[in-house]
Amino acid sequence: MDLTYEARYHQLEEQHWWFASRRDAVYDLIKGLQLPLNAAILEIGCSGGPLMQRLRAAGYTDLTGIDVSEPAIELAKARGVPHVSVMDGADLAFANNRFDLVIASDVLEHIEDEAQALHEWTRVLKPGGRMLVFVPAHTYLWSEHDVVNHHFRRYSRQSLLRALQQAGLHVQRSSFWNAALYFPTAVLRLGRRLLVGPTPTEKTPGATGDLHDFGGVANSLILHWVKAENGLLRWFNLPIGVSVFALAQKPA
Repeated sequence: MDLTYEARYHQLEEQHWWFASRRDAVYDLIKGLQLPLNAAILEIGCSGGPLMQRLRAAGYTDLTGIDVSEPAIELAKARGVPHVSVMDGADLAFANNRFDLVIASDVLEHIEDEAQALHEWTRVLKPGGRMLVFVPAHTYLWSEHDVVNHHFRRYSRQSLLRALQQAGLHVQRSSFWNAALYFPTAVLRLGRRLLVGPTPTEKTPGATGDLHDFGGVANSLILHWVKAENGLLRWFNLPIGVSVFALAQKPA
């Protein structure tokens, strides 16, 4: 991730509508699994730890977080989040069959060797354990935001499911996420490509991606809009969205 972008990311991640609404979706999905409060949970790409803080507040007691970024882990520790460490998501220093749940929100697209990462994530899952993976959707939405974030790819629903299945996992559920902003995002990104030309393969000077502080009122409105959509995920899968997620299980 670009260093300037990362600093901005950590500044906004607790309140920004994107991060807050995605955490809300992830938390809802975890609660739906009805895991015991002593279930061993690993968050890959925990950043400054806001999801782990929420899970701790809900009573979960065996939480572990890793991130490749040292500033992110230092921030998590400063926030009082225990059991976090700097670690490569494709080379985990954990024993086989350690965790009941592995969470990776917008991580897999940052790792060049997708198969190696999923092999490691599956290895540390207990038999019968679950994996929850969120990734950015649709190759045609590729933009300078992806370049700034050092993404290697965006995913279709099918490509995500195929990668999980090739890692030996059984996919239990998959859906798009953030349908509310799919059409505005598609219009802006495809329109920019038509007007300006192809997306550069390297970051241009001054580029900051699409991470903007919308201010209190606008941020709150978008947050409530997407969180309302999250409620729909309790009942059915969404046919379109800016992101795609899957819940998969390691065979018992």
